[in-house]
Amino acid sequence: MTAVNNSAGAAMKSIYLILTRSTSAASRLIGHFTDEPYTHVSIAFEPKTHIMYSFARKYARLPLPAGLVEENMDGGFYRNQGNIPCAVLRLDVDEKTYYRAKNRICDMLVRREEFRYSVLGLLACKMGIPAEIPGHYFCSQFVAEILADTCRVKLPCPPSLMHPADYLDMDCFRCEFCGGLTEFLAASAA
Repeated sequence: MTAVNNSAGAAMKSIYLILTRSTSAASRLIGHFTDEPYTHVSIAFEPKTHIMYSFARKYARLPLPAGLVEENMDGGFYRNQGNIPCAVLRLDVDEKTYYRAKNRICDMLVRREEFRYSVLGLLACKMGIPAEIPGHYFCSQFVAEILADTCRVKLPCPPSLMHPADYLDMDCFRCEFCGGLTEFLAASAA
C-alpha cells in the first residue's frame, strides 16, 4: 500500500468494514465468550474489498504471532474458511478523510514491526476494562482508532472496548452485504 497525497475537492469515497466469524479455534473461543455474530473486523478501501487491513494472525495456520497484516479474502487464512458469516459495512467520507485514513494505515504498514497484537487488551476488553497499551492493538480496537482519529467517527465506547459487532449498531455505516463469505466473493466477482 503506497501513501497517497490527495487534497482534491469534495468528491465522496467509501471506507469498508468487513466483519467475519471464522472456523478457527481462536474465533470459536472469542465467539463463545462474546456470543456475538462476528469475531473479527478488517478495514478496506476498495468496493470489492478483497484486500483488507487488520490486527490478526501473520500465518494462516498459526494464531500467533499476530500483528498488523494485509488480509486477502481470496487467499491466505480465508482460502479454506468456506461460507463463514460475513458482513460488509460502508462509511461514506470525503476524499480528504478517505486519504487521511488510507495514509495512516500505510504509515503503520511501513512500521509494522513496531506494533503487536494485544492479547492483554483483548482480555481487558472482555472484562470491560479499557486498556490502551501503546503500539498494541486487537482488530476492533485498531479499526476504531483509525475511524476515530482520521474520520472523526463518534464511537459508542473507547476503542479498546469495541467489539466487531458494535459497528453494526452505528448509524454512520450502511450495510452493503450480510451473508456468507463465499456468497460475497461470488457477488463481488460478478
